[in-house]
Amino acid sequence: MNTPDTGWRADEAAADTSWIHRLSPEAVAGFDAALDHARRAAKPLIEMTQDDFPLPQASVDALQAALARTQGHWGMCQLKGFPVDRWSEDDCRVAYWGLGLYLGVARTQNKASDILNDVRDAGGSYKVTNGRGYNTNAQLDFHCDSCDVVALLCRRTAKEGGASKIVSSKALVAEFARRRPDLVGTLRGVFHYSYQGAQDPSQPPYYTIPLLGSADVPFAFRINRKNVNAAQRDFAEVPRLSTQQVEALDLIDTLLEDPALLFTMWFEKGDLQLLNNYTVVHSRTSFVDHEEADQKRHLLRLWLSVPSAQQLPKNWAPYYGDDRAGSVRGGLRGSNRTQAFEDFEIRQAKRMNMPRKPFAAPEVPAATTTTTAETV
Repeated sequence: MNTPDTGWRADEAAADTSWIHRLSPEAVAGFDAALDHARRAAKPLIEMTQDDFPLPQASVDALQAALARTQGHWGMCQLKGFPVDRWSEDDCRVAYWGLGLYLGVARTQNKASDILNDVRDAGGSYKVTNGRGYNTNAQLDFHCDSCDVVALLCRRTAKEGGASKIVSSKALVAEFARRRPDLVGTLRGVFHYSYQGAQDPSQPPYYTIPLLGSADVPFAFRINRKNVNAAQRDFAEVPRLSTQQVEALDLIDTLLEDPALLFTMWFEKGDLQLLNNYTVVHSRTSFVDHEEADQKRHLLRLWLSVPSAQQLPKNWAPYYGDDRAGSVRGGLRGSNRTQAFEDFEIRQAKRMNMPRKPFAAPEVPAATTTTTAETV
């Protein structure tokens, strides 16, 4: 009988660095050559295919090994060594988008339906209505992004701060169940989340999804308390959180800051971080930036559907769009999806051999709560 994977704890992540990979000189040279080819082609990103960013096998193997690491015990990988110091900002965008074509299907990420986001302080506000953290220098709440894998390429680091905080969702839920087995069923009940204005115009402004997936599918956990609180604040028709739900959320907040579970890592220039949003929860500390514009902290972010991703719980499908393993799903549709993006999605899904369902606007979610008693 196989022993269930109960995730990793902070001391294990510090001691066993098999989740850290480094590009070989041959792989780096492959990315340089592909970038040179893409520069000459000068296609818009949304029109590019793998043929416009031709990688040798060493580069492809490095990307696939890193992605595979996210689908197992660790749920994360840090792939180091991209030559961002000799690439311009525009070069980084082209190279990053190009390598993403070998990982999966990019998802739109915000109200503007952006497909490649800049993570840097643009003077935004975080804890306000429709606030998002990626354009601020604020400390972020722990959360899971709305995709299979979130990928961050570090182009520039901050003067101070900006550490990445990671917790294994499996370890968190195991510790939750040890402390409060009576509340595990609450995690599998209905929670309402605000879209923070990033929904398609045909979608309601909030959605419902359990925090913990059902026991009959691979482990899946999702938390974003900021958006749960926003739904409570902004939508009178959303049911108020029950006492049990508040207790569950409070315990999760406590566990996310538990030194036994919380692992902190630092970005270096040229690092590519990949995180599985079903088995890892992440955050970031606040940061102080450099004065010089091109030295300010700058990461590039992709949200990806990946062909190796797990099956999801059936009751997660209304939010993600599809529960099938390896399907094109997730993302925040926003209000500016173009025909060019739809064409890209169809083309890239076919290239990656990933099933895809056309978008169908969901009905307004039922305003109900469920807190059946279940065990892990």
